[in-house]
Amino acid sequence: MKRLALFAAVTAALLAGSAQAEEVVTLYSADGLHDGTPSWYGNAFEAFTKATGIKVQYIEDGSGGVVQRVAKEATNPQCDVLVTLPPFIQKAAADGLLQAYTPAGADQVAAEQRDPQGRFLALVYNYQDFIYNASVLKEPPKTFEDLLDPKFKGKIQYSTPGVAGDGTAVMVQVFHVFGSKDAGFDYFGKLQVNNVGPSKSTGKLTALVNKGELYVANGDLQMNVDQMKNNPNIRIFWMAGKDGKRSTFALPYYVGLVKGAPHAEAGKKLIDFLLAREQQATVTTVAQGLPVRKDVQPNDAAFQNLKSLMQGVEIWAPDWNKVLEDLPADAERWKKVTGS
Repeated sequence: MKRLALFAAVTAALLAGSAQAEEVVTLYSADGLHDGTPSWYGNAFEAFTKATGIKVQYIEDGSGGVVQRVAKEATNPQCDVLVTLPPFIQKAAADGLLQAYTPAGADQVAAEQRDPQGRFLALVYNYQDFIYNASVLKEPPKTFEDLLDPKFKGKIQYSTPGVAGDGTAVMVQVFHVFGSKDAGFDYFGKLQVNNVGPSKSTGKLTALVNKGELYVANGDLQMNVDQMKNNPNIRIFWMAGKDGKRSTFALPYYVGLVKGAPHAEAGKKLIDFLLAREQQATVTTVAQGLPVRKDVQPNDAAFQNLKSLMQGVEIWAPDWNKVLEDLPADAERWKKVTGS
């Protein structure tokens, strides 16, 4: 009996050790931060596993797609950490899919980029933008009205509002530029003559623009600058409204701990790690984004490039809670005016 008890104890210890060695944290993320070789996520995951022994299981989808997946799994959560764009991170919080957690270093993130209830905060700063094929177009469209030109028929595509974070950002920007939702939807109706059709993923549009299948598409600054390494024909631009002013707004990647996360402690460690100064210091050089920590002040060539790209572009701030509140109705109206 003693031998059997000893055998059972040894076996349990071995199994416990094996489970610990194989500990995994699952991250669902919107696309962009895993692009390129090396990628910011790739470097961070490797360093995280080396430091903690915890492997990262990474699953990528569009901004709305990852939140939908977490929602479907709510009764049996499979995800520990969620990274997505606004207003989808706000939706995840409003739907009770996130739990409060204050990461180490959260005090170094601007207060307006932290959920008051502690359910999410900014991870990497980013901005809404557009891309064009510079081998086909000598210069980018200067205004939104320019996209109505017949030469763009079948050569424009933007990701789907209400599904993709970047696509939702296009709708938010059009409302802003045209001064009202009615005027914005009127524009979308006219633009549909040239638009290829809906796309749940923004990242997939870049290759189509690079090949010339599309001339213009939407995107976000971090993702597009990173993609330019492997897509030499794309260029980034912003269009002006009738007032002649080019504008954009911050579109950060936000991170939150999933409610009922099966590996919550590992999830907390991963969030802490991604927000640590060491990882944030590589955001510009590797991810082509901007760090969220106030105590990380880049001045490298990548940062200077981002700064020059945004020269003369006005930054405004959407009310994301209002965007989220109106999104179901706005997305349905968009479908009606575009026939999508």
